[in-house]
Amino acid sequence: MIHRNVELHNVVELESREYYPGVGLHRFPASVRNALGKRGKLVSRQSSGCEIRFVSGSPQVCVSLSSFDSNGEALVFYGDIFHSKHSLIQGSIHTILLEKPVELENMNSKVWSNANFSLGVWRVMTGRYHAVFHGVDTFGGGCRPPNDSELPRLRWLAYGSSITHSAHATHQGNAYVSQTAMRLGLDVLNAGLSGACLCEREVADYLSEREDWDIATLEIGVNMRSGFSPEQFHSRADYLIERMANKGPGKPVVLITSYPNAASAELIPSDSGKNQHEFNHILRELSSGYTNVHLFEGSDILSSYSGLTYDMIHPSDYGHVLMAENLSRLLRPVLPV
Repeated sequence: MIHRNVELHNVVELESREYYPGVGLHRFPASVRNALGKRGKLVSRQSSGCEIRFVSGSPQVCVSLSSFDSNGEALVFYGDIFHSKHSLIQGSIHTILLEKPVELENMNSKVWSNANFSLGVWRVMTGRYHAVFHGVDTFGGGCRPPNDSELPRLRWLAYGSSITHSAHATHQGNAYVSQTAMRLGLDVLNAGLSGACLCEREVADYLSEREDWDIATLEIGVNMRSGFSPEQFHSRADYLIERMANKGPGKPVVLITSYPNAASAELIPSDSGKNQHEFNHILRELSSGYTNVHLFEGSDILSSYSGLTYDMIHPSDYGHVLMAENLSRLLRPVLPV
């Protein structure tokens, strides 16, 4: 989305409020957000993996943003290069002064020939809070959105649970989705829904009708293991997979079974663990009906329980990086040419 000469990446809808300046950044349209359950309504508002992107000839720029609902952090990149991290206090507008890293621009251009993002593209990445964009000041230096040649060629739509949403990574850039994208040169469209990845028809219809992705991953099941039967999961997963596989002919769709957790190791025998086992089997069966649908085992991605945090379900930073290494290896052969 282009807004006031900047690109708002992973943003499909802006929200203006009479009593609060700026525009809220939404990954899902209101028609989808409002159709979700209590948890879904909340987490679908979070601007996880959204980016404010622009190119300016000015040596200094100011970017103003805020977090509407909680404290958070914003990460700044200059092309592929990490620039800085900034804390946001709920409800306060923060203006970040950014200076071009002259040392980088003076380096031989061959150094950046294989970069995912061209040097000169400012990228302000938001996290798991409802981000509000207030504007960019380039001190008269001009401002434009990056063009296609300055961005990664392929876009990856990632739908999944809190792990895909970036849970327990110390910041959005450390999440396995972001780390995998860096390794493969992909542009991420993060559609994670923490605790609310329930494969609703509204979500399935919305994701499948989007035309801005080249490859999609569906990490589904773990959020449904407590409140849904295998038959209910089969019905919802089947609808989602069918829609995704047929609405984008030839586009790779990757199913990912549940990542290892306490229930996988049978540390906590329960109906949830039994359902998780059944759901994984259902995904294996459903994947076989399509030529463009692939199945990855979650245990091949999160390949060590040492990658988990104390709750035995969410990965640590080490776990996210381990997942990125393994997922990159698995995804590379199925990427579109």
